[in-house]
Amino acid sequence: MAGKDEAALPRKTYEKELLRLQAELVRLQEWVRAEGARLVVVFEGRDAAGKGGTIKRVAEHLNPRVARIAALPKPTERERTQWYFQRYVEHLPAAGEIVLFDRSWYNRAGVEHVMGFCTREEYQLFLRQCPIFERMLVEDGILLRKYWFSVSDAVQQERFRRRLDDPLRRWKLSPMDLESITRWEAYSRAKDEMLVHTDISEAPWYVVESDDKRRARLNMIAHLLGTVPYRDVPPPVLELPPRPPSTGYERPPRDLQTYVPDHAASL
Repeated sequence: MAGKDEAALPRKTYEKELLRLQAELVRLQEWVRAEGARLVVVFEGRDAAGKGGTIKRVAEHLNPRVARIAALPKPTERERTQWYFQRYVEHLPAAGEIVLFDRSWYNRAGVEHVMGFCTREEYQLFLRQCPIFERMLVEDGILLRKYWFSVSDAVQQERFRRRLDDPLRRWKLSPMDLESITRWEAYSRAKDEMLVHTDISEAPWYVVESDDKRRARLNMIAHLLGTVPYRDVPPPVLELPPRPPSTGYERPPRDLQTYVPDHAASL
């Protein structure tokens, strides 16, 4: 694993390169919007592998009207009766949009299969249909990128422990996350079988070593940028207009409105 074999990336180096890559993501966004392209990025991997933090850095400076995050909750009773891929299809991008899937249709190949939330028949049907579904997306012109975040068992355990002790991140830890510790090998086998069936030439899987979160974020973003043939789109020419002279407007007295107390003054 990268995090074991190499020294942790210095924060200053990381932050400088992250900012550069985020500026490139903005350029990519403007190209997507100008070209009417449709970009889908799938983020998958084990619990605590760093998917959420990477998605946050990817989307941080993007226009939420162009780039949005799709993090679907568990299916409703009605959705359980639909074709499995149906509820994901409605979240696919239209022209000029980017969708970042924080977990995706691959739930069926991972947690649903391992935890017994789907039948063996439903699981096998998914493995047969998923490559067909993704080929349809690509044939229709969607740019599909799939990233698997790989984390070692020791690093995952340590991240779980830190979440338990951190009240700001305790919400990230669920009983199902903790159960993934006892099912490590089952999830490993499920991942291996998933890759065998769905690592197709039209939509290959890209594995991100994520024991070092900083390296993982930079590596993933740099790779994504390198796989999309975007170009510079000249921004519109904007000029700040001069402020017109006053026409006699007077602001109402402050005591007629309710202001937020100045908490900062008490610090």
